[in-house]
Order: sequence, then C-alpha cells, then structure tokens
Amino acid sequence: MIFALVDCNSFYASCERIFRPDIKKKPVVVLSNNDGCVVALSKEAKQLGIKMCEPWFKIEKSFLRKGGVAFSSNYELYADVSSRVMQTLENLSPKVEVYSIDEAFLDLTGLRDCEKFGHQCRETIDRWVGMPVCVGIGPTKTLAKVANYGAKHYPATNGVVDLTDLKRRKKLMALMPVREVWGVGSRINRRLNSLGIETALELAEIDTKLIKRKFSSVLERTVMELQGYSCIGLEQQPKTKKQIVVSRTFSKKVNDFNSINEAVSDYASRACEKLRRENQYCKMVSVFMRTNYFRKQDKQYNGFRSYKLFSPTNDTRDILNATRHMTEQLFKENINFIKAGVMLSDFYDEGIYQGDLFRNIDERINSKKLMTTIDKINTSGIGKVAFASQGIKKSWSMRRLLKSPRYLTNWKEIPIVR
Repeated sequence: MIFALVDCNSFYASCERIFRPDIKKKPVVVLSNNDGCVVALSKEAKQLGIKMCEPWFKIEKSFLRKGGVAFSSNYELYADVSSRVMQTLENLSPKVEVYSIDEAFLDLTGLRDCEKFGHQCRETIDRWVGMPVCVGIGPTKTLAKVANYGAKHYPATNGVVDLTDLKRRKKLMALMPVREVWGVGSRINRRLNSLGIETALELAEIDTKLIKRKFSSVLERTVMELQGYSCIGLEQQPKTKKQIVVSRTFSKKVNDFNSINEAVSDYASRACEKLRRENQYCKMVSVFMRTNYFRKQDKQYNGFRSYKLFSPTNDTRDILNATRHMTEQLFKENINFIKAGVMLSDFYDEGIYQGDLFRNIDERINSKKLMTTIDKINTSGIGKVAFASQGIKKSWSMRRLLKSPRYLTNWKEIPIVR
C-alpha cells in the first residue's frame, strides 16, 4: 500500500488570498465567531509572533500597524473552496478519503513515480483552485502524515516528500519531535518524554508490546504504522454522524423571548439542512442556552431540554415545532443569554424506521419534495428561503465586521474585474 496525504497550507488564510492577490505576501489572520480571537494565521503572521487563540483586541493595533490583514470567518467561502480541492483530487486519484476540511488521503498503490505525482497534484490544485498544498507520501497513513510534516517544514522539498525509501524515512523521523506524530497528544507526549522518547524515530524503534502494556493498543498501532505496517485503511465513505450540533455565541446579550426563539429556530433550520445532506432522519431534538459565566455580576443560568418526536423526521417544520416548545420551557425573564444551540440525535436511515400511522404516504412524499426544493434554492446562490420564526433583522447574530465576500456562493458578491 502507498498513501498520500494532501494538506492545504494555512487553509483559511489561503482561502482569503485566492481573490486577493494584493495580500499574497502579507501577514493574514482569520478571527473566530464575533471577531473574538485568532483561529487561523498565515506563515507571515506566525513570523510576527502571532499565536493561535490570541484575543484580537490585544493585538489589533500592532498587527495592523505592521501591515497585517484580518478577516472575520467566512465559512461559506471555506466550505466551497474545500469542495473544489476535494473534487480536483478525485479527478487525480480513483480512491480519496476526505479526512477534514483541508486534508485528504489518496491511495497511490501501483503508481510508479509517486513523487512526480505529488508535484503534479500540487501544480493542478494551484492552477485549478489557487490553493497551496503540501503532499506527504508513505507506505502507511501515519508515515504519510510524517512525510507531510517534512514537506511543510523543509522548503527544499518543494512541498512534496516521499518516504517509501527506508533511509529517507529514518532520517526525517530522527528530526521530527514525537509530539508531532499523528495521534500523540500533549499528555502522551509527556509520558513518552519521561521514558526518554523524544523523536518519532525513537518511538518507531520501541517494542510494541511495551507500548501496549504501558499505553494502549491505539498507540501500539501508531508504532506499527511508523514501522511500515499498514494498520489503518482508506475510508472512502464518511462515517455516519451520531449527532448534529449547531450553536453560536450572540454578538450581544439577549434577554427577550422573540430574539432567543429566532436564534434557536435559525440554528434548528441549519441543523436540518445538515441532517438532509447526511440522508438521515432524527427522533431526538435538544435545545440548550446559557449565560456568560465570565460575568459574575450577572445572574447565571444553564438550561437544557430534549424532546422525543413521535417518528423520525428531517422536515424543518417538525423540528421547529419541537424547538419552539422547548424554548418556551427554557426561557427565563431577566436573564442575559449569551449562547444557544440545537442538537439533533437518534438517527435513522430512510425507510428503516416505523412511520407515523396517522401521516399518509402522500404527506411524507410532499414533505420530502418541499425540503428538497428549499435546499436546492438555498444552495443555488440566488437567494434564501427561510421560515418566519428565523427572523429577518437578526440583531443577535454573530458580529463579523471584517468578513470577505462570498465570492463563490452568492451572485451579488461575485468579484468584478474592471
């Protein structure tokens, strides 16, 4: 087996640069919800000493003074760019596992010149999408991760490292800290360091039985992968989710029922869209809301309610009826709410559940047609169809003062070249 890991470089920041060539060499940061803190940064921003999760208000003045550019998170743009990258990879390889929004594993088994393919992959994605990537190649998925580490950290590799050669593999693992190995978290890293294991090579050379006895079979599998034994196969079909959660922090304190209900309805609608994309039906709906526990002067409250539906559904109207009922139960007067959310769980595949005896087949068919039509309109880029309970002005919605246009998903925000 030969695997390749294709990983986008500074993904969020690179997405913002695709339509802004003027900031290609400038420090770029992307901020969290409500422009709170740094969640993504470019290589140039790291060189300025900016750290992940730094509060924006602390670094804003100095960062902008040094020529930096900041953006509010633009999830529609990032999701669409990610989709285009993955579609490009599927044109290049018959077997692709989408691992995350900016990473994918490819099966290169049988390919003669893997390194040449890696460079072709980089050039094609850059030309078709405008996204810079690094490619790591190895006989196991963990070694492909190791190779990708080398491709990112050593410029001489030109963004591609092939570790099918044993000598090259050992040389890179000897330079790689053990904390950078896939699956080694901070706690395991400290325990390994206490045993004198500092590098990936030292971990690869340790006895697997000792690792299993002192740690777990999961880390034992990682060691075997580092030794070249493939234990983790390619998963082309994504695993079915067990639950869907949509929640947001409000841009300001909210203390009236209508605003809270609008927010919960909006989150429920988004959760239903995700549920239908998974081709699933849910039977359990939950709503939660809380205050800001950092504001000790405020009265504190943390509410949670669940509602079991009579039969599984993915019709937004059914879910909104349930969330309205729970919001009425959870809402408290004279409370300053800062966050709310909706969780869908207890999923069923289509047709693999007991239907509602009092809801005829025509109703179920019409429900599916209606939801399909709404989803089609909402993904067309032309406009949005929303339920009245979601509100119009949405004064509670996230503060994103620095958001870039949705270049790829909204007709009104398409870039204009003059």
